[in-house]
Amino acid sequence: MAGHSSAAVAHAGNNPFLRAVAAISTLAGWVSAAMIVTAVAITCQMIFIRFVLNGSTVWQTEAVIYLVISATLVGLPYVQRLRGHVNVDLIPLMLPKPARKALAILTLSASIVIVAIMLWYGYEYWHFAWARGWRSDTIWGVRLWIPYLALPFGFALFLLQLVADLVAVLLKIDQPFGLEDR
Repeated sequence: MAGHSSAAVAHAGNNPFLRAVAAISTLAGWVSAAMIVTAVAITCQMIFIRFVLNGSTVWQTEAVIYLVISATLVGLPYVQRLRGHVNVDLIPLMLPKPARKALAILTLSASIVIVAIMLWYGYEYWHFAWARGWRSDTIWGVRLWIPYLALPFGFALFLLQLVADLVAVLLKIDQPFGLEDR
């Protein structure tokens, strides 16, 4: 059925590394959700100030933008743990179990490499903002290293979850692509 995934939440078993990563990813999900709730509250406050009190707002729009983007990045590992990212499982479902495992190892390894590169450049971008004292060109003038910290932080947590997923497949704690045998 379209829109239905047969994959389950990533399993950690009794492995302490996998359990720790699962806990970190879950905490990141909660932090991400709190950022979204905060962004919604700030938006409501901004609407009240502008349309009820007929006042002007200075920081609200920028804060909401940074919060939503940060929530997206910080929430990456939690979504990966829940296997909530877009997943086309037609090919893995058609493959025999050994080929499915090989494909899972290949795709997880490629994902790890790509996210590691994104982490590197995200860190570099954050560091430029921090070292050079970059500020936004708005009235609020927020120090940009603060919202840019979500780049290396989010990608580092995502990378950690991807490594945990690969370890779980290699140690046979979790099924490749989270698909049970049929």
